[in-house]
Amino acid sequence: MSPTAFRPLAVSLILSIILALAGCGSSGSKVCSAASCCGPGNSLCPAPQFLYAAGVDGQVSIYPVNTGDGSLGTPSSVAGPKLSLGMATLNNQFLYVSDPMIQQLTSSIDAWSINSGTGALTPVQGSPFPLGQFTIAAGMATNSAAQVIYVADAGRIDALKADAMGALTPLPNSPFLSGTNLFLTVDPGSRFLFASDDTPPGGVLAFTIDSSGALTAVPNSPFPVIPNSSTNAMPFGITFDSTGTFVYTVLQATGQVAGFSVVTPSGALNPIPGSPFATGSGPVTLTSARNFLYVSNATDRTISGYSISAGSGMLTPLANSPFPIAAAALTTDPSGRFLYAASPTGLLAFAIDGTTGNLTPAGTPIAGVRASALAYVP
Repeated sequence: MSPTAFRPLAVSLILSIILALAGCGSSGSKVCSAASCCGPGNSLCPAPQFLYAAGVDGQVSIYPVNTGDGSLGTPSSVAGPKLSLGMATLNNQFLYVSDPMIQQLTSSIDAWSINSGTGALTPVQGSPFPLGQFTIAAGMATNSAAQVIYVADAGRIDALKADAMGALTPLPNSPFLSGTNLFLTVDPGSRFLFASDDTPPGGVLAFTIDSSGALTAVPNSPFPVIPNSSTNAMPFGITFDSTGTFVYTVLQATGQVAGFSVVTPSGALNPIPGSPFATGSGPVTLTSARNFLYVSNATDRTISGYSISAGSGMLTPLANSPFPIAAAALTTDPSGRFLYAASPTGLLAFAIDGTTGNLTPAGTPIAGVRASALAYVP
């Protein structure tokens, strides 16, 4: 697909998320964070943790997290991209946000170093890092083993090496050619990269990752999301389960989530029995937490929750799913105890019941937040 032909598709998909986030309020909320409640030098206090939100309002907002109940404190912010679908962290030291600059058909990556004590962001020298003309940077993922950032782009995947100060330079042979992708994910072991492929009828692009971070396409990639179907499923958000054994992608056009088991060491994908699984209308993105998977459904304004079978990867709807929560972007903390959602009513935090997967509000919503990308830094 040519860059010119790709432009309307990218614009419409990005706008679908922005519309899902319309109607945010303007007031704030304050709770006690680990950083503010613990006295200096108290070794029993947990390390400060932070949630970052960006993508719609030209700001990157920084929220201290109360590590006891997952609630969010009063934010600070720095200037960021006006629009973005991608945010990634590297070694909990650096934060990166994609800036597609759609009207100019050029893109860059904004980069900041993270203050581990306060969460404050300082621009990395040389930021923003340009990707060149006819690029539409979207979703992002990181490879901590090779210190590489991956960016979903217009018919390609950019691979950028981070130096000790967080500055980015392209890997040799980057960008790597791919189908029409807006989102991608890297397994916890940095062995494989998978990207949702919107080229009809829809599939998942698979790559192996070498020690330098370079990508090699897996034979028979892309793998169809609906086997033996000509339906244009429009895969969108994509993620691994917490073990790195299974990969899931939402299908916007059909209201489903497709699941695959990863064959090692080849990186090939096998459909999970029963895949694709029904979800709500207009699924946008998804995230995993321990043995649970959560999908945001933009059209019917719900979150679908599933338990993941450890042996097969099959999805079983949770007893109280779908949850009546309007949301687009989702993320969880590394422990899988808390879920965060960017909603039309603000930024929402939930405690995840470790047995049932049920979601209970944590603190009060942070109104006035407009975000399409979230990242958690422990």
